[in-house]
Amino acid sequence: MQANVTWKQDMTFDALSHSGHSIQFDGDAAHTHGASPMEVVLMGLCGCTAIDVVSILRKKREPFTGLTVSAVAEQAAEPPKVFSHVKLIYRVSGTVSQKAMEDAVHLSETKYCSVAGMISKTAKIEYVIEYAG
Repeated sequence: MQANVTWKQDMTFDALSHSGHSIQFDGDAAHTHGASPMEVVLMGLCGCTAIDVVSILRKKREPFTGLTVSAVAEQAAEPPKVFSHVKLIYRVSGTVSQKAMEDAVHLSETKYCSVAGMISKTAKIEYVIEYAG
């Protein structure tokens, strides 16, 4: 895997992944021109676990109709300001069995989500599941 970042102006940078996808980073406190690197890490965590959960629910043939994963993170007060606590909220809709959803989240947490594996080295990750019906 490869990536690069190019400075554009002020504290704005363009990032390019090896697969050709780009995002813009903004190191300014207001983040008016892009996300901060830590925001992108948090979005990556949500994306990683969401991909796992959808894949697992599909394999189990669970009739879900929607999934949103949200995160709220606390960071250390001093540099490096690593995540110290992350709360992931899974909002699933459809007629998914509670056990299937809990199993999918657990498998993502303990086996599949590499981003969670990295973040768990510095942060306690808490998981909450909400059912929208």
